[in-house]
Amino acid sequence: MVAHPGATAIVPVLSNGDVLLVRQYRHAVRSDLWEIPAGKIEPGEDALACARRELREETGYVAESWIELPFFFTSPGFSNERITLFRASGLRRVEPSSADEIADLLGLPIDQIERMILSSEITDAKTILAIAWLLNRFRGTE
Repeated sequence: MVAHPGATAIVPVLSNGDVLLVRQYRHAVRSDLWEIPAGKIEPGEDALACARRELREETGYVAESWIELPFFFTSPGFSNERITLFRASGLRRVEPSSADEIADLLGLPIDQIERMILSSEITDAKTILAIAWLLNRFRGTE
């Protein structure tokens, strides 16, 4: 079994309703993937603090409003990794705390992200799950 400290993933919703995605190279699949921002919880850190830190480090944005969404286990057959999802809105661009972590960013309408998932342009599981939740729960709201 792989023990994991847990992680968070964030659905950052821009003021126009678009969702902010990051493009990151993932060595395990030898490819760049479009994903929602995410990261590992540090010792002594709670899930919301981790989400706030990761949003800023990976995108250079901070959020005014946070909604905790359901958590999920990524691969419970061999790991206890638990990811807590958050929806972040009221985004404001700030000076990034770690400029070398800022990835390529892209704000897209939720319908376009849905099409990218259906065509396998987006293949990251946490992103697919989060967008499915967003489509089901928050479609049509800020």
